[in-house]
Amino acid sequence: MASVTVRGLALCTTSLLNFAFVFISGADLIRFVSFRAIYHNITGETTLCRDSIPWSVALRDSSVLRALAVDLGLLALFIVQHSLLAWLPVKQALQSVLGPLNRTAYCFTTALALQILMRCWQPVTNAPCLWSVRQAPWSVWFPLLCFSLHFLCWAIICSILMIFDYPELLGIKQVYYDCLGLGDPLSHKSPRAQRLLSHLRHPVCLELGVVLWLLPALSLDRLLLAGALSAYLALAHSLDKQDLAYLCVQLNSKMQLFAQPHGGSADATPNEDTDDHKKK
Repeated sequence: MASVTVRGLALCTTSLLNFAFVFISGADLIRFVSFRAIYHNITGETTLCRDSIPWSVALRDSSVLRALAVDLGLLALFIVQHSLLAWLPVKQALQSVLGPLNRTAYCFTTALALQILMRCWQPVTNAPCLWSVRQAPWSVWFPLLCFSLHFLCWAIICSILMIFDYPELLGIKQVYYDCLGLGDPLSHKSPRAQRLLSHLRHPVCLELGVVLWLLPALSLDRLLLAGALSAYLALAHSLDKQDLAYLCVQLNSKMQLFAQPHGGSADATPNEDTDDHKKK
C-alpha cells in the first residue's frame, strides 16, 4: 500500500512540475511570437531590418545565411520532436516504458524544444523587411491593432484548449486516472470524440496563422518562422467531413444548453461525450 502511495505521489509531482514548465514555456512563446515583435515596432521605427541593403546583397551576406541556417535547424528540431513522438510506433513504445507519464513526457519535450528554439533563435538584421508600416498615423495605430488582434487570438487559443480537456492534453488527467485505476481518459470519451482528437489535438490553426503573419514589420527570419509553422500546421492535421459534422453537433448542443433557462429542462439535448461517460 505504501509503495502504491509513493508511486502515485511521484507521478503527481512529476505531472505538476511538467505543467509548470509547460505553462512558463507557453508564456515565453506568446512573448516570442507576438508581443516582443509588436512592442519592438510600436513606434513604427523598426530596427529589425535594414531597408537600405538590396536583396541581392543581403542574400549573399554570410551573416544572413548563417542566421537562417541556424533558425532552420531549430525549426527542424521542433518539427521532428513534435512529429516523431506522435508517430504511432514510437508512441506505443514510449507508452510501454513510461505508462501514464507518456503524454507528460511528450508535452515536456515539446516545451523543451520550444525553449531551445526561442533562446537560440537568430534574428536577421542585415536584410530588408518584406513589409514595414512606417507612415503616420499607421505607424502607431497599426501596431496597436496588431496587439489587440494578437491578444484576442491568444485568448481564443487558451479558451479552445480549455474546452478540449486541457488536463488530458497535458497528461495530468492520465496520471490522475491511473492513480484511481480508471485507465486511459480517452477511453471514457465517445468514439467520435476519440476520432477527432486523433486527427487534430489542438484546433487553433486560424488563430496561430494570424499571430504568425500579422505584424507591423516582417523580417526575413520571421518569414521563415511563419512559413515553416504554417506549412506544418496545414500538413499535420487530417480533419474530414465526419469530424466537422461531429463538431457541428457538439456546437449545437452547447448552444441549446446555454439558451435554456437557469436550471435546464428535461428534454435538453445531451452532450455526446457526457452521455457516453455516464453509460460507462
